[in-house]
Amino acid sequence: MRIMIEINIHEAKTHLSRYLAKVAKGETIIVCNRNVPIAEIRPLLQRRSKQRPLGLATGEFVVTKG
Repeated sequence: MRIMIEINIHEAKTHLSRYLAKVAKGETIIVCNRNVPIAEIRPLLQRRSKQRPLGLATGEFVVTKG
């Protein structure tokens, strides 16, 4: 189970760069308005640095003509 950080809006505004550094390391942050969750900040999926090679599923399935 992943632990999420919950912060109120004032805390998020005051220390935004600190929390974004945590997000960059994989943390998820829940932003609350008076302790009521209203938003989630989470890291984006990283793009592949190189293309996937062709033929990874060779022999796994058969394509038929319809």
